Amino acid sequence: MSSNTPKEEKSRLHARNKNRERYDLSALVAAVPELKNHVRPNKFGAVSIDFSNAKGVKLLNKALLSHYYGITAWEFPDENLCPPIPGRADYIHYAADLLAETNAGDIPSGNHITCLDVGMGASCIYPIIGVAEYGWRFIGSDINPKSIISAQHIIDSNEILKDKVDCRLQKDAARIFEGVLHAKDRIDITVCNPPFHASIEDAQKGTRRKIKNLSGKKVKQPELNFAGVSNELVYDGGEYQFIQNMIRESAQFSKNCFWFSTLVSKESNLKGIYMSLKNAKTTKFKTLPMGTGNKSSRIVAWTFLSKEEQSNWRETRWSS
Repeated sequence: MSSNTPKEEKSRLHARNKNRERYDLSALVAAVPELKNHVRPNKFGAVSIDFSNAKGVKLLNKALLSHYYGITAWEFPDENLCPPIPGRADYIHYAADLLAETNAGDIPSGNHITCLDVGMGASCIYPIIGVAEYGWRFIGSDINPKSIISAQHIIDSNEILKDKVDCRLQKDAARIFEGVLHAKDRIDITVCNPPFHASIEDAQKGTRRKIKNLSGKKVKQPELNFAGVSNELVYDGGEYQFIQNMIRESAQFSKNCFWFSTLVSKESNLKGIYMSLKNAKTTKFKTLPMGTGNKSSRIVAWTFLSKEEQSNWRETRWSS
């Protein structure tokens, strides 16, 4: 029941991504039998999943986590964002590459490496992949208490995640690191999937476009739960303002973290982001291109550490 020839690769996924090849639907249905109800020929005649159906997409991702990452319990409210596993895995692999680049080519792994997931969400997806692939520890922050409860339930339900993820509630929606990071925390890298839209109206337009592209159907009032609850999607000023606030606040924690990083979906935001990173007096910043399928994105990463501080960080935290 493979959706295509097994060796055919999805374009541009990271070399270590477990989902570079087309989905093995037989194996995935074996992992989550309910997925079988959503397998059907696509418009090209190939056996596939109906990607316009939110339940089918969630079951697919549940099967991917079970089959490839050993996550047997992944339950969270349907109103929350259901993350595409291959794209989220790519971010973690590029984050690992970034650490390796500043560590003589060796990826720092194991539970002495700590990653902060800003806006972990109810699905706990970045910690799941980071723990499974590299054995990292995680701090996961979120402004929604229900998301924290959901993520904690996932952690408690999977042996591989136990004692590896520290869930922290961000009580102030205007803050990103303050109120989450403690003075003694040392973070090797942060990851973040920022809210994309500036308003509910923008989010609804985006959802309508997405449904039309996937199914050909026009929907006047789309269900936002197709793509997540409002605080996962919407931020005053959108992605650009969120990242600007992140850069400004990161300077307060310049010695707590080696690499800060975030996804940047809109290429047009890069110019202003680069200007802010220069003004913030970062010692280095860089852009890592990412691509999944037909979509291009990128990670922007920055550090405030001097070369001497970077060397000391490597010796005290990363040397085996």
